[in-house]
Amino acid sequence: MITGGGPGVMEAANRGAREGGGLSIGFNIELPHEQHENAYLDIEYTFKHFYARKVCFVKPAEGFVIFPGGFGTLDELFEALTLIQTGKAENFPVVLVDTDYWGEMLDWIKGEMLSDGMISPDDLALLHVTDDLDEAVRTILECYEEHCAEIPAESRKADAQ
Repeated sequence: MITGGGPGVMEAANRGAREGGGLSIGFNIELPHEQHENAYLDIEYTFKHFYARKVCFVKPAEGFVIFPGGFGTLDELFEALTLIQTGKAENFPVVLVDTDYWGEMLDWIKGEMLSDGMISPDDLALLHVTDDLDEAVRTILECYEEHCAEIPAESRKADAQ
């Protein structure tokens, strides 16, 4: 389990990984006003640069579960979607938890990006939205068991219409 290594939801995920017998990894970022690592990390690394940190998040990923967050969360969400969309990363599931939180953004994506042809219905289908934590876990595990996280034979262009 890899998280940003901070408190809150990240700490809960790292604690669950450790207590469940898994490897708990935290990739923190060096910023003057950000959090420090949580106490449930088996491996902790603090990055100076976001780009290197994002590579380490996405390259081994077989699924993303994303909880409400700020600009950094959105940056990581859209980076992952872009890399999947263009075939530069495996086609792993991206699960957004909290339908109320993500609802207006998804309405905008459908009403603007999809309707204007900036993304395709296949691109929109990369997102799974739920309030049910068991469903979020099932989505990731089903993909893992079915080996669905694989790089597409042909990369799709991000701006194809």
